[in-house]
Formats: sequence, structure tokens, C-alpha cells
Amino acid sequence: MTLIKSISGIRGTIGGKPGDNLTPIDAVKFAAAYGIWLKEYSKKNKLKVVIGRDARLSGEMIQNLVVSTLVGLGIDVIDLDLSTTPTVEIAVPLEQADGGIILTASHNPKQWNALKLLNEKGEFLDAAQGAMILKIAEEEDFSFSEVDDLGTIIKNDAYIDIHIDEVLNLSLVDAAVIRAAKFKVVVDGVNSTGGIAIPRLLEALGVETIELYCEPTGHFPHNPEPLKEHLGDICDLVLQEKADFGIVVDPDVDRLAFISNDGEMFGEEYTLVACADYVLGKTSGNTVSNLSSSRALRDITRKHGGTYEAAAVGEVNVVTKMKANQAVIGGEGNGGIIYPESHYGRDSLVGTALFLMLMAEYGGTVAELRASYPSYFMSKKKIELTPDLDVDGILASMAKKYESEELSTIDGVKIDFPENWVHLRKSNTEPIIRIYTEAKSQVEADALADKIIAEIKAIANT
Repeated sequence: MTLIKSISGIRGTIGGKPGDNLTPIDAVKFAAAYGIWLKEYSKKNKLKVVIGRDARLSGEMIQNLVVSTLVGLGIDVIDLDLSTTPTVEIAVPLEQADGGIILTASHNPKQWNALKLLNEKGEFLDAAQGAMILKIAEEEDFSFSEVDDLGTIIKNDAYIDIHIDEVLNLSLVDAAVIRAAKFKVVVDGVNSTGGIAIPRLLEALGVETIELYCEPTGHFPHNPEPLKEHLGDICDLVLQEKADFGIVVDPDVDRLAFISNDGEMFGEEYTLVACADYVLGKTSGNTVSNLSSSRALRDITRKHGGTYEAAAVGEVNVVTKMKANQAVIGGEGNGGIIYPESHYGRDSLVGTALFLMLMAEYGGTVAELRASYPSYFMSKKKIELTPDLDVDGILASMAKKYESEELSTIDGVKIDFPENWVHLRKSNTEPIIRIYTEAKSQVEADALADKIIAEIKAIANT
């Protein structure tokens, strides 16, 4: 069982002992630390925070603990209950709130949950702010409000609909164009809040929808990370229903993957490529993704006359570079679309609408669209961490070994070879080293990953 404290929040498995896992005591402690930090940061006497959660089984318990803790600090809470990460991000500025907390462990399995922390813009905290919250939690220097100064709770379950209205009002989204295309789409909501939000969006856009695992019970029917090996059911159903394509989201709806009309994965990496292709075809500008994302975005951006930049992994890092480079679209190769006209957060509702617009104008099939893009193949592997593994030493050794190649060490070690690349980094959300590779064929990508893993193991054993 695991508790991971990082600048992006606190994430852990439910149950066990405080400090080792995400127990009720840990949830209260970190919610209190966030509340104390927010009071100091905002310099305001009365604060308001938006709270929302995905449908995982521990969500209601963690929600009650977090909400009550903030109320105990004298902070008013706007409780969205079942929601999505991008919905909470949108709600914070609309409510003129001082911050937000999303209760979700994203793609992690059901035993995990997390507190993901937002600022007054509905954006994730930066490293310095996250470090301050961790310090407050460690010191446990909390002072709660007296009875006359307790916060209040306001329930608001309208925000998914408000979010959908925001998507429909985007300048590059035309519901009439999508409606005229008469799409038929299968949706896998992994029995979380995507099963509420995505079908409701598609209905508003006039798309015929076949629902698969769209009841928000929290009983995930498969591993919730939207990777090929977990998605056999929707691939089969797209073929069975003769659908135009399939849509898959993770439990908190910030990662988006498509299934082509032939029942094959469109490619999680190509979600951002496709959406960027549409946006750049209408709006001149630049793009940003992280170091672990496909070169295909760089190629598409250059085709449209823009400039591509890579950021360190982590949404806050991508957003910072997007703002600096005035990117018109960006995100992460895990299916995360960040479209600044909407907000600076990964948003599967926005990505779905942009993709539908692209397909409506393209006129061909999803498989044909995928074949039109530069062809890259990725391998995503990992090494489980053990207490005796010196991760920093291993990464330094790998950087030294490949110092003659094009190297980046801003986030782990990225080695750019002429025809392929490998990115090695310690995960922020799991006790693992991630090994991502990309090449012109799946065989080459897998072989490069296996070669690097063997080299890491050799270094670890020396």
C-alpha cells in the first residue's frame, strides 16, 4: 500500500495506517494544509473552494472528510459532488472561488484516490505552492474556526451541463455541422463520471450514442487507464455496431482516446495530434506537449507553419510553457487536450468536440484520418521501484552513457536518437520508473525499450 506526497497533491491507496496510505486522517491533514495555505495565499478573510469527485468507491468518504475539514477552517464549499476534473477547473473561476480540490486518482485502479489541488484560476498549483502545502501538513500547525465562523456548504449539481454549454460556445465548435454529419459513436465511461458527461455532450451535438460502462458506480469494469490492452470490449462493440468511432475516457475525464471505425486504437498519442491538426488549420499558432509525447505533434505543427516546444512532464509544466509560447493548443500524449480558449486544463469534452468537428469536415473514416498522419509507434513500460534502487544514480549513469546523443535532463533523461527516442523518468503518481520510447515501428519501439530496461538493470546490479 502506498501514499505519495508530491507538489501536485496527495495520492494513495485506501486503508491501512496513517502516513503509509490514504487514510481518513491523511485526507483531513492534507485538506487542512491546503486550507491554511489558501488563507495565507489569498490574504482574504472569507474563502470559497469548489469540490468535485469522480465515481470511485472511496470518493464519497473522502469528499465528506475534505468538505468538513474546509468548513471547520471557516471556508465555504461549493460541492459539485460527482463531476469531472475539467468541470471543476471551469467551475472555480465561474464561481469566483479562491481554489478547488478534485478528488480523483485519475487513471489509477479503484483502490487509489487523491486530492488534486487548484488555484483561483482553476489551474494546478506550481511546485513552490505545492511544497508549501506539504510543509504545512508535515508541521500540522492547524488552527480551526470557532463555531460562529464555520464555513457553509452549497450543493450545485448543474456544472456538467454548464461545462457542456461552455464547449458548445467555443468559436471552433459548430453543433449544426456535427449534427449534419450523423455520427454514431460508442462511449466507454469506465463506470465513472465520463459516463455522465460524454453522452450528455454527444446528445447536445446530435450524435447517436451507444453507451458502454456508463453507469457511475465506481466499479471499474477494466483497468481504467485507456490503453489498448484494456479496451477489447469497446473495440469489439465499435465493429458490432458499425459505429463511426469509439470514445474512451479515464475516471476523471481528462484523458481521451479514440477507437477507429475498424476496431483498432486510433492511438492515445494521436488524440492531441488530431485536435491540433483541426485547430491549427483554423488558427495560426504554436503548440506544446511534454517530453514523453509523440514527435507527430511537432510534424503537424510545422506543417501548419507553427513552432513546437516540449515541456517537462506534468500538466502545470505544459501550461506554463504554453503561456510562455502563446500556444493555441497543447497537452500531453496520454490523451490530454489543453485548449486555452476554454481553459488551461486537460479536457476530454473539449477534445471530443474538436475531434467531431475535424471528422465532420474531413469526410473520410477515422481509420483513413489516422493513416494520413506521420506514423510513429510508442512503447510505454515501467520498472517497479524498490527501496534499494538509486533512481537518481541510474538516471545519471544513463545520461553519461548517452552523452554523445541529443539529451534533455529537465525531467529525468530524454535521449533523442536520429530515428527514435527514449524518455526515462521517475513517476509523480506511482512508485515506478517510466520508460517511454518512440520509433517508426512497434517492433523497434519495443526493442529499444527492452534494451534500455536491460541496461538499467545492469547498472542497478553493479
